[in-house]
Amino acid sequence: MDNKINLLITGGAGFIGSNLVEHFLEDDRVGLVRVLDNLSNGYIENIQEFFDHPRFEFIQGDIRDYDTCLKACEGIHKISHQAALGSVPRSIENPMKSTAVNILGTVNIMYAAVQQKVERIILAFSSSTYGDHPDLPKVEENIGNPLSPYAVTKASVEQFADVFGKTYGLHWIGLRYFNVFGPKQNPDNPYAAVIPILIDAAINNRTFTINGDGSASRDFTYVENAVLANELSLFTSNESVLHTIYNVACGERTTLNELVGIVKSISKNDLHTEYSDERPGDVRDSLASIRKIETNLGYSVTHNIHSGLELTYNYLKNLK
Repeated sequence: MDNKINLLITGGAGFIGSNLVEHFLEDDRVGLVRVLDNLSNGYIENIQEFFDHPRFEFIQGDIRDYDTCLKACEGIHKISHQAALGSVPRSIENPMKSTAVNILGTVNIMYAAVQQKVERIILAFSSSTYGDHPDLPKVEENIGNPLSPYAVTKASVEQFADVFGKTYGLHWIGLRYFNVFGPKQNPDNPYAAVIPILIDAAINNRTFTINGDGSASRDFTYVENAVLANELSLFTSNESVLHTIYNVACGERTTLNELVGIVKSISKNDLHTEYSDERPGDVRDSLASIRKIETNLGYSVTHNIHSGLELTYNYLKNLK
């Protein structure tokens, strides 16, 4: 009997999504990996190598269109929903678009999952949901007020997931990602995250601009940790751990100044830095408690900040 699952990865041409595609195409429990992506934020180059794979399908489409979501969910057992418009600055520039993609798009995919009798959906949430809550480490149950339109969209879909579970019986797990970085994260995107920009500056001897005085801190999380969290969430047979939100992180805090120091030592470049104003909407400090995901899902950190940065540096350097 064939017990393999058909898996839909929304946003599968994006950074985290394409890492998931690569991983699950090598997983014997998965019979099909279908990607839904409109390529507005993802890149065809991220998934080009899989086009000839017999267990890979690609649908170019937009999660804001419900019929597209319905079609993408046809014959699917489980979903990893990564499609979103990330970036706090982008959401401040265009809150309408972030809201349409992140809220309407997620509601579309969840309702399509209900209609197509999908067994389980894993939802990509964000540490931005913690907002102005002062406590460190961040514990899943204690959230503050959101500090950006992006954070509002992510907090909102957490509530939608809870309601969909109770109203329609949708089985879900939410993963609150903390500053994920790694291969296939584009440093040239206008809304790129800090690590690919920093590594790109080190490789190309460019000045790196730090927002604020560099003492702001993050729980930087290498992408393999996010991949593992998705795998554990998709395949756990313990139903008591569903309908729950989990932090996905390393449980370590690194300031921007420390981050620059680590990249300097890896690159052996005397990286030139300059300081600029703090960005509006940014959380100042971030550190996750990962006790809940360790206990409930058996998660353990695969790569810390140092090993993750080394792998990412080598990946980006080899692209040049």
